[in-house]
Amino acid sequence: MSAAAWLISTAEPPARIEQSERSVVARTMTAETTRVRTVVRGYGNVHAARNWEAVAEVAGAVVWRHPDLDTGNIVTEGTKVLQIDPTAYDLAVAQAEADLAALEADAAQLTVDEANTDRLLELEKDRLKLAEIELARIRDLAERGVAAQSALDVQERTTLQVRRGVEELRNAHALIPSRRARLDAQVARTSTILARAKRDLNKTDIVAPFDLRVSKVHVERHQYVGAGQPLVAADDIARVEITAQIPVDSFRRLLSGTMKSGPMTLSDLSDRFAKVSAEVRLVSDPSQTWTGRLVRVESALDPQARSVPAVVAVDDPYAGVNPPLRLPLVPNMYVEVILTGPEGRARVTLPDSAIHEGDIVYLRNVEGRLELREVSVDWRQSGMAVLDDGVAAGEDIILDDLMPAIPGMIVEPAEVSE
Repeated sequence: MSAAAWLISTAEPPARIEQSERSVVARTMTAETTRVRTVVRGYGNVHAARNWEAVAEVAGAVVWRHPDLDTGNIVTEGTKVLQIDPTAYDLAVAQAEADLAALEADAAQLTVDEANTDRLLELEKDRLKLAEIELARIRDLAERGVAAQSALDVQERTTLQVRRGVEELRNAHALIPSRRARLDAQVARTSTILARAKRDLNKTDIVAPFDLRVSKVHVERHQYVGAGQPLVAADDIARVEITAQIPVDSFRRLLSGTMKSGPMTLSDLSDRFAKVSAEVRLVSDPSQTWTGRLVRVESALDPQARSVPAVVAVDDPYAGVNPPLRLPLVPNMYVEVILTGPEGRARVTLPDSAIHEGDIVYLRNVEGRLELREVSVDWRQSGMAVLDDGVAAGEDIILDDLMPAIPGMIVEPAEVSE
């Protein structure tokens, strides 16, 4: 027993094991502020900005059809594409012109009649004066018994006849203005008939109102068409439009970057739209792109999808066409619309992968230790999260997902190979 006690008292105490502090190696980045452009995306089908639906305004048989009037062909402005038989309308014009010429001849005759009536009236007035003088002389002689009563009676009858002639000429002269007015009305009516006949004749030619691409032809040569019957459907090739559905929140954020101080008015919309750039990309071939412009927002919003129907226009969609390398932007193509706003205020942007559990960022503080910090994410786009608050420029952000993430543990930056 004494030996055992001696061994215990003289033995060395057990060695103390020092426990090392836990550390991890992780990729890091330095937070920086950048002026962010809001980018939103939407999809839609291409449609022509203008359509032409040619409808027959006169009836008749189709007697001529342009050889290039077929679906898909391009027709330039002012080209006659169809002609309806003009025979009946030519005859109507000729008849109206003949009627108008006859009325113009009647008007000329009336002018001559008026001049003749004026001259005859003056002559009859002179005859009446002479007859009345002669009547007065014979009446004086008869009263003195020098002239016979029969001579007085003859002169009185002569004077009455001359007076009657004067009154008839006066009545004829008084009727000339009403005759002229009636003739003028007939001329006006016939002129209207002639103008309508010429208009109908012009309507027999169907002419392209602008440069267009034919989408459908409804009639053939020798086919009879009635007024109001569709003839040709075509699309304007000068401009196309895309109505893309954009989420309401994204569209509001897009326009907020264009706002000036003070409330917005409706007159400011066009100026704000002009600050937004638009790119159109063919979904089936993303290498095919076109530059567009935001022109308007349609009035009908989608309350269920909470989206805004933004209309983007592309001018000259056939520019530089070289199929299959370069395609024209034509109706019914399904495209992606990318709207980019102007630069906003400087913000910290981080990769989406650096945001954990929705709003937590791993930081490496000045002591090289892990810090978990809650941040406010304003929005996300193109794999990046735009922060509103929580991280300052110059702080080290841990990019890796640490398991487990223990606050205060040492974080060693990973070496990045060149």
